[in-house]
Amino acid sequence: MTRFSRLKVACTVGLSVGLGGMHAAHAQYVGQMSTIVVDAKSGAVLSQQDPDLRRYPASLTKLMTLYLTFKAVRTGQVTLDQVMPVSAHAASMEPSKLGLRPGSHLTVEQGVLALVTKSANDAACALGEFLGGGDETRFAAMMTREAGRLGMYDTVFRNASGLPNPEQMTSARDLAVLARHLIVDYGEYYHYFAVPGFYFHGRTVPNHDPMLGAYPGADGLKTGYTDEAGHNLVTSAVRDNVRLIGVVMGAPSNNRRNKMMADLLDQSFQAEGVAPVARPVTRPLLLARASSHAVATRHGIQGLRLASARLHGGGADQVAEAPAIPASFTRFRRGHATTTATAHARVHLVGMGHVAHTTHVHAKARS
Repeated sequence: MTRFSRLKVACTVGLSVGLGGMHAAHAQYVGQMSTIVVDAKSGAVLSQQDPDLRRYPASLTKLMTLYLTFKAVRTGQVTLDQVMPVSAHAASMEPSKLGLRPGSHLTVEQGVLALVTKSANDAACALGEFLGGGDETRFAAMMTREAGRLGMYDTVFRNASGLPNPEQMTSARDLAVLARHLIVDYGEYYHYFAVPGFYFHGRTVPNHDPMLGAYPGADGLKTGYTDEAGHNLVTSAVRDNVRLIGVVMGAPSNNRRNKMMADLLDQSFQAEGVAPVARPVTRPLLLARASSHAVATRHGIQGLRLASARLHGGGADQVAEAPAIPASFTRFRRGHATTTATAHARVHLVGMGHVAHTTHVHAKARS
């Protein structure tokens, strides 16, 4: 990092601490969205609209929580099956949440899954406290330092979840930088973002990323919403060996946000010479276990499919084959922990229709 870059980071952090209220007054640019699309391989900007306006990240904050978690796993500081305690502070987080109780426990991997699926604020706080030596504030400082190291010069973090804090700020450009580093730096963990759901304490926790299965080639990353931030989304999609990363911030509704993301990705794929693909009209995702060639391995269960059911058809159409999904969250039957597959295993589907209704009812949860 150059001397100028270090100075810029220091000024950004200092101004955010000293003038948090001033930034908050100008951060949201009501009625004005911020967007950017970049090529994941080269980093080239293909589309942008006010990408440097400083805004509240909401649950897009969790992308940095996940980045530091993957870093800790890679370096051996923690393991995926390591058990984390849940403090009263973590349990007190506002929804969206798993409903963790003080004194309970969950594994690092369960925490990761809770973030990429339900965007659980209690799990994010528990991860932050665990990686921050018992202190979420200390972990937030680690997040801000990592942001500076990655070149995210408009970003300051104050918590691990993205719950409202007037000093917690970022930009669409910075989030594109972070998403690209997640994919490039820790590609071995990227498949977590595509999991349709997992079982936790006997109940289904679905992935509520609306682009999965609905936009051809989309395979992660994260949604975010608070009243203050608006509707945010970071998505990566790949077609014909071209991977794009899109960011939309400050949209007035989920539908507007999702349509804007799809349109921007379509335009950018065409600019990269990738032929258009018809978008399927789908219900929420189903998780299926293949019946004839699912194979259990030490890394997980192969032969899993992400599938979606057409609105006007009885069958499920295959959209994409999922990467090897760790056995610890391939649980298909409610109340039964199924972590192995045989050549003659029945196909079990986890339907998301009822969950989608619940998500709609609680659409104003901070996630």
